[in-house]
Amino acid sequence: MELLKTGAYLVNGTEIIEDTPEAAAQLQAVIGPNVPSKEEAAKGTIAYGILEAHNTSDNMDKLKIRFDKLTSHDITYVGIIQTARASGLEKFPMPYVLTNCHNSLCAVGGTINEDDHMFGLTCAKKYGGIYVPPHQAVIHQFAREMLACGGAMILGSDSHTRYGALGTMAMGEGGPELVKQLLNQTYDINMPGVIGIYMTGEPIKGVGPQDVALAIIGAVFQNGYVNNKVMEFVGPGVEKLSADFRIGVDVMTTETTCLSSIWKTDDVIKDFYDIHGRAGDYKELNPAPVAYYDGMVKIDLSKIRPMIAMPFHPSNTYTIEDMNRNLMDVLHDCEQKALVSLDGQVDFKLTDKVHNGKLYVEQGIIAGCAGGGFENLCAAADIIKGKSIGADEFTLSVYPASTPIYMELVKNGAAATLMESGAIVKTAFCGPCFGAGDTPSNNSLSIRHSTRNFPNREGSKLQNGQIASVALMDARSIAATAANKGYLTPATDLDVEYSGRKYHFDSSIYANRVFDSKGVADPSVEIKFGPNIKDWPKMSALPENMILKVVSEIHDPVTTTDELIPSGETSSYRSNPLGLAEFTLSRKDPAYVGRAKEVRAAQEAVEADKNPAEALTELAPVIDAIHTKYAEITNENIGIGSTIFAVKPGDGSAREQAASCQKVLGGWANIANEYATKRYRSNLINWGMLPFLIEKGDLPFMNGDYIFLPDVRKAVEAKASEFEAYVVKDGSLVPFVLKMGELTDDEREIILKGCLINYNRQ
Repeated sequence: MELLKTGAYLVNGTEIIEDTPEAAAQLQAVIGPNVPSKEEAAKGTIAYGILEAHNTSDNMDKLKIRFDKLTSHDITYVGIIQTARASGLEKFPMPYVLTNCHNSLCAVGGTINEDDHMFGLTCAKKYGGIYVPPHQAVIHQFAREMLACGGAMILGSDSHTRYGALGTMAMGEGGPELVKQLLNQTYDINMPGVIGIYMTGEPIKGVGPQDVALAIIGAVFQNGYVNNKVMEFVGPGVEKLSADFRIGVDVMTTETTCLSSIWKTDDVIKDFYDIHGRAGDYKELNPAPVAYYDGMVKIDLSKIRPMIAMPFHPSNTYTIEDMNRNLMDVLHDCEQKALVSLDGQVDFKLTDKVHNGKLYVEQGIIAGCAGGGFENLCAAADIIKGKSIGADEFTLSVYPASTPIYMELVKNGAAATLMESGAIVKTAFCGPCFGAGDTPSNNSLSIRHSTRNFPNREGSKLQNGQIASVALMDARSIAATAANKGYLTPATDLDVEYSGRKYHFDSSIYANRVFDSKGVADPSVEIKFGPNIKDWPKMSALPENMILKVVSEIHDPVTTTDELIPSGETSSYRSNPLGLAEFTLSRKDPAYVGRAKEVRAAQEAVEADKNPAEALTELAPVIDAIHTKYAEITNENIGIGSTIFAVKPGDGSAREQAASCQKVLGGWANIANEYATKRYRSNLINWGMLPFLIEKGDLPFMNGDYIFLPDVRKAVEAKASEFEAYVVKDGSLVPFVLKMGELTDDEREIILKGCLINYNRQ
């Protein structure tokens, strides 16, 4: 794999010319005298054409996108619809699919999860949406089977919203961005860069889509090569990949931190649409004869070998061959990295899993939008046929991504083959990906064909001394490991005859169970509200001046969404803003919630025109120090809130709750060296929080310090990029500077109003 250090031209889809001083002459030699400018050639990407078709502004540098369709699941849709209802929603203006694949284990939290489902069903009826009942399909498989269209754009509230292999540019964002679409507003971004992913060659037998995906993630994550850009898959190697293989690579592009993805399409994708009874939704997509890319990743698929992403990130990658050759060194290195990820809270060991020179794992899972595809599960069945997973600790669970896939596996015998080996075949469910269902025992190592292996996603609770970990692998090598009774084995080590079973899609399954309003709203329907479904609390507008207390300080290189608001068992509370907020940072900084509430009490005193120092006595000397320079500060013009510092927060999930939980606890800002993803920064903005930046280096403040921001409201109104700030300590005001990245006019107004709900109400 090679990452070009410059941009590049792609000529006729097959020839790469790097953007060097010689590029013009090289282009002229290939295409003749009519060489397009770089700016014109940049319009030749597939991505540019789709964005242009969906842009409602007259400026392609400042996009205002309207999407064709929306998707959400049962961890996010309640909050989204509640926000939209509070903002005046009357009808879904576009197809909006509500799937139930995250909180579908309704034993968790008593009746809470099923109450959310009834909320979703009644909202689909009232506002004109589509409702997919639990266990029918994971969100992304339903979208592939029933929603994706060539040249279309889909916005989803799950970060793995990626349907580029089918010719659909899809993006995963926090819920407020879906609210904007429901209220006929736009998704506002600068024109993103486009990175070509140029594929040649063909994967060898035993190598699957997760192997290719992990190889790409390992090459581009740390250096930010595709961060907030569009990955465009081109080159002759694409044609060598099946639709399922492309889909399996595509869904993992989220872990590169790219904005979106798109692939060239061909007869293989046309067949996919034909199989699903949607031939009219296919569209052939190719770059123009000359297309310019802001960067280029060159991949020889024949050189990819079975991969493993060790704890605790999808970019912590090795070939399984290298892993087995240097086993103790790799495991020791992972243990050292874990000291940072886990803050030394538990004694994390991997080296003790080496038995007779081989790595033994306790669990295997093939699941969800990444692993649960038809070809992955058929290949796993071929590998494990006639073998046993054994009767020891190792277990194997398989989750087909949809009921139509499950039924086809039953019909063609693959399900029986898997079960005969000792594997358990379960219904469509995303739980293993985010820590609900199949949580391993303490100190276990799980290998999974799923999307993420962040700390705590598999059910660990460090504060209770519980730890397990996940390594990501392809279904084929997981099956090979299962056939070897839990000892790590790449699929290429086994001589397997793959059956190449053909897929047949049965649409009657969805026709019989999925509620589809066909876009017709019924205002007479009463929404069903369970007792755990709560409205958003009132949120104040941005004050003229602000006192912030730093209530958490995180120096990990990257802080994931799951560390900001844990997934797993907390999911039952995602319809209850204040109830969920109790879990904020609980696995990273358990003292955070108490500290934030203390500060919130001071703001509540201000709003009641009482002395905030009576609610939080340590404020008295802070206010006195501020008055030495700013005597005019009173309850009338001050706000008191909390903030956190993190080096690079927001990697991973799109869940808005990572920001909204801070907000309802009184948070008014984040301070970071940089933000890991656009979607986390957008979540902060949409919940009225200031996404401050500070230069890398020694911080002028520490956890527990107070920061004073004079005239902060005027600075936002004036479109300031730098903010005057003071650390208030020992009776003194110590100045420093906070910065702010670019904001659109609407984003600035949302912050001024206090949140998106207030913005739309007013």
